Amino acid sequence: MKGKRNSFVAREGFPFLAAAMIGIVAAWQFASPLYSLAPLFLLGWFLLVFRDPIRIVPAVPLGVISPVDGTVVEVGLTDSGALNGEAHKIFIRVDILGSYTARSPVEGKIMDFRGAVPNSAAVGNAGGLWVQTDENDDVVLQFHEQRFGIAPLAFLGYGERVGQGQRCAYLRLARIAEVQLPINGRVLVTEGQKVSAGIDVLAQLPHP
Repeated sequence: MKGKRNSFVAREGFPFLAAAMIGIVAAWQFASPLYSLAPLFLLGWFLLVFRDPIRIVPAVPLGVISPVDGTVVEVGLTDSGALNGEAHKIFIRVDILGSYTARSPVEGKIMDFRGAVPNSAAVGNAGGLWVQTDENDDVVLQFHEQRFGIAPLAFLGYGERVGQGQRCAYLRLARIAEVQLPINGRVLVTEGQKVSAGIDVLAQLPHP
């Protein structure tokens, strides 16, 4: 499936890495080796920022996997979720030096907020990644507090199937990831807990 292959660095970072390497070579050839230290520092920084490490996703039936590297900052309930219903909500502060690529919390079908919603739901201004599992449970991933207004970039489309823990979007400069799951699910994390994308289990969906 799309999003499974990677080279440890997200493809969106390739132009930045190439520019830094060109700067290193140019400084070494046409100036002084000392001048190559600045682009060398940038190269190291870009490798950290755009890193997309391979993760072994655990086999957790009905588990909700962390979509990002970071720290859980809030766990609670809401009666006005993205699908305008009661839901558990989990907020995670994104680690700026964590994985650059977000992962799908669950396996299922990517739904479109603009059309394919339950008849009882009024979508309003909802947005993000909505995945409906084979058991018809709805899990929503949203991002907040984008630096400089640069929103995450999804690279999977509506109607596609996505695997549990599969790469689904570039985080870019998002600060907060929010996961919403059915009210009858069970949250397994607490505030202050550190989580890793594609590895740690945030919650358990209800049994069918």
